[in-house]
Amino acid sequence: MATLPVLAEPVRITQDVDVRTIDLNGTTIVIDRIQDSENRLEGDFARTSRPCPPFCITPMTAAPGVVTLGELEVMDFLETRVSAGEGLLLDSRLPEFFSKGTIPGAINLPFATLDPANPYRDEILKALGATLTGTEWDFSQARQLAVFCNGPWCDQAPLAIRYLLQAGYPAEKLSYYRGGMQVWLQLGLSTHIPSGG
Repeated sequence: MATLPVLAEPVRITQDVDVRTIDLNGTTIVIDRIQDSENRLEGDFARTSRPCPPFCITPMTAAPGVVTLGELEVMDFLETRVSAGEGLLLDSRLPEFFSKGTIPGAINLPFATLDPANPYRDEILKALGATLTGTEWDFSQARQLAVFCNGPWCDQAPLAIRYLLQAGYPAEKLSYYRGGMQVWLQLGLSTHIPSGG
């Protein structure tokens, strides 16, 4: 008796969603999952154990009042906040990591640029929508930010969030994607290689 070939089931994002298509400033980004059910991670993101410090497990919450996001919420943030020009998805990793691949729709704002010692930090805060009157910051028009880095063992996003909070950025305008690139890749979700990467 001959056996029939097994038809491959699609690898969906959720039971009801195969793909997310999001318009960001006239550019369409597509987030789906790798359809090869045999796909495996390689390189640094496949490693389970690293020396701590510096690769210590981070808390689920980056700071009081800052919401922690999962992957579906990151996609929702892109579709609602970023596409409306109200928010930014910030990859807080160093440029050499960002250039190897990031979440579609993310921009690179390395955590160190938000350090109060950076002489250009005020210009960055202004670019995020804050205004400076004298010595007082006004964040009422500042964008909603969702910040991520390499994953649960990376402290760059929590540090970027702490720097923003120290500057006066409201916690309710910040969110933290703790899973970062490692979990995004483990789930086989789409990545984007920035030009020049």
